[in-house]
This record gives sequence, C-alpha cells and structure tokens, in this order.
Amino acid sequence: MLERPSREQRSRTRRRSPFLRTLLVGVALVLAFLLGLAFSRTLDDRPEDGATVTSVRTLTPLPQEGLTSTVTVTVTAP
Repeated sequence: MLERPSREQRSRTRRRSPFLRTLLVGVALVLAFLLGLAFSRTLDDRPEDGATVTSVRTLTPLPQEGLTSTVTVTVTAP
C-alpha cells in the first residue's frame, strides 16, 4: 500500500528556495515600476484643456414677501 510521507518530508517539499522568493519579489517590483511609468505617461499624453474662460456676473436678489403675521412667545421660569 501507499505510505503517507512524514511531516518532515512534506515540509521540505513545500518550502520555496530563497532564490525563487527573491526572484518573484524582484519581478513584482519591476512590474509595479512599469505600471507606474505607464500611468504617468497616460497622464502626460492626455489632451490639454483650452484657454481658461472666467465669467463674472452679478446676481440680483429675488423679491421677498413681507411677513404676514408676527408670533410672540413668552417663557416663564419654572
């Protein structure tokens, strides 16, 4: 019958070499750098806006209706 490998054998086969881990981290850093370069070039290549136009206008207030009634509230001390 088939025998199960011991814990020691399983842990040895699952470990990655430090070289492989360093290589993967290096590749990830290079990809992140290239992605940043592509993003910055995209921002630089977008079309520029036209001339800035500033318009100044004065708003006139709307007419307000007068008060129709006045209410007086008297509060006494408790």
